[in-house]
Amino acid sequence: IFETQEIIGKLGDDLSLEKGYKAAQLCALNILAQLAAACDHDFSRVKACIKLGGFVNAAPTFTDHPQVINGASDLIVNALGNVGQHTRFAVGVPSLPRGWAVEIDALFDLAP
Repeated sequence: IFETQEIIGKLGDDLSLEKGYKAAQLCALNILAQLAAACDHDFSRVKACIKLGGFVNAAPTFTDHPQVINGASDLIVNALGNVGQHTRFAVGVPSLPRGWAVEIDALFDLAP
């Protein structure tokens, strides 16, 4: 269902919008794995996803950054329900480490 390898490339150049969406989903899965570790696998401790930030490795003419980052946003909300709703930003950048297509950061509020 999900690719398990890094998605490398530049949106609007050698990667499609669909491939970028999948790259953002993969990032969100990794975020959820880290969140599980942070809350000792007790997701009832997750009070809110405060912010999600997305960076898209994009060609200069690519303008669909929000649609790419929707891959991560949609997955987080589907996984966590109302507590997964968040503010976010989506920006294009000329490159990312290791040539990744997408990089996502997230900030969560956890109960003790």
